[in-house]
Formats: sequence, structure tokens, C-alpha cells
Amino acid sequence: MSLAGLSGLIRSLLIYRGHPLRAARMRRFYAGLVQPGSLCFDIGAHVGDRIACFRALGAQVVALEPQPLLYRTLRLLHGLDRQVTLHQAAVGRVAGRAQLHLNRRNPTLSTLSPVWKSRVAASPRFPGEHWETEIQVAVTTIDLLIDSHGMPDFVKIDAEGFESEILDGMTRPVPALSLEYLPETLGQARDCLWKLAALGPYRFNASRGENFRWMHGVWLSPAEMAEWLRRRPEDDPGGDLYAALDPPGLG
Repeated sequence: MSLAGLSGLIRSLLIYRGHPLRAARMRRFYAGLVQPGSLCFDIGAHVGDRIACFRALGAQVVALEPQPLLYRTLRLLHGLDRQVTLHQAAVGRVAGRAQLHLNRRNPTLSTLSPVWKSRVAASPRFPGEHWETEIQVAVTTIDLLIDSHGMPDFVKIDAEGFESEILDGMTRPVPALSLEYLPETLGQARDCLWKLAALGPYRFNASRGENFRWMHGVWLSPAEMAEWLRRRPEDDPGGDLYAALDPPGLG
């Protein structure tokens, strides 16, 4: 393990798993989407903070993480839990292999998308970020995961610019899902929005950054959410878009 890799792992563990109040806030937020007995897919599991949240809510979890060091960490943290299935793989349009650009110092920025990497590297919000190396990783699809594990109740997608390709590998609408948006790549977020709208009668909401609060008091139509994305200011920190066929209450 390199010094940069160890430093990046410790940084991620402190940020994403080192704050009990953050974990409690996350559980309250997801309780409307994930119930006891739910099946959740965690695509881009990173250090497993969503795994821990979904398990605390009584769900079964299928988690995927292509980065070798993070996958080994997930095995240590969740490998003995029979309600968690771990796969060392990415998710995309088709099954096979793909090239992962590794950012060891900041593993949350490792990506399969060279376009996303170049846009983030050019952004003043991400000064000094480097992707030191590239590795080949296994790739599966959401359709294949459904074939193997069943229809999920909720799918969390955090794939650093690869979300559109992931949705290309999902031909059946899942009940609810989330995907990341960033101001540097809002066009891709809108593309994902319309792909989901073509699959089913989804309604949409959003949460800014990691605050785990709904940004809209009602669930929006695809056109309303697309317009909201279009009007994002340059200083928007990004966050997650949520799509649901039967949206939960927002209380």
C-alpha cells in the first residue's frame, strides 16, 4: 500500500464514517426510501457509509466497489455480515473490463470517465488533484445485478461521471434510485434525468452536498427538475438527484 493510498483511505474513513451525528442524520433521511427487508444496491460503495446506513435500517445490501484498497476495506468492515454481498467491480453499459483512473490521495474522485476527469481537473473547486495511475477493472450492469440478486428497492449510484453509462445498462425501472450531480457536469445529469423518464413515470428531488435534506418540498416532474438543473449557480456544491416511481413523503 502506498503512502498516498493509506492517507486517502484514512481521510475517507474520517470524513464518511467518523461522525456519528452525520450517520444518524443519514439514517433519518433514508428511512423514507429504505425499509426493513428492502434490497439496496450500493454502486460505488467507497468506504461503506451507505452500507452501514442501509443495514441499520434493516435492508439487505449488494455493494460494488472497483478500487482494490477500498474493496479490501469493505471486506474488513462488512465481510462477515451475511446480509451484505460485496463485488469488486464497477457498473456500466455492458459487462466486461474498463480502465479506472485512480486518485489515491482522494479516492472519491477515482473514475472510469476521462471526460469527467478532465473537467474536474480543470475546475477551481478541485485544485491540485491528480490521477496517478490506471488499472483494469471488472464491469457488470444493473440488469445483470437484478438477474442475480432480484429487483432492488433502492439503488445508490455514485460513479464520478459514469452515471449515464450505468443507466444505459438498466432496461427495467427500479422503484427508487439516486445519482450524483456536479456543477462541472450538469449536462450529464440532465441526460440521466431523461433516460430515467424514458424508463418509467419517475418524480425527482435533490439533496445538496451531504446535508441529507430534501431541497424541494414536493417531488418534481422531469421537466421541472431539468429546469432546476439548468439554473444551478456556479457556486452550487453539487449533491445527489433522487428518482422514485412512488415517492415517499417529505416530512
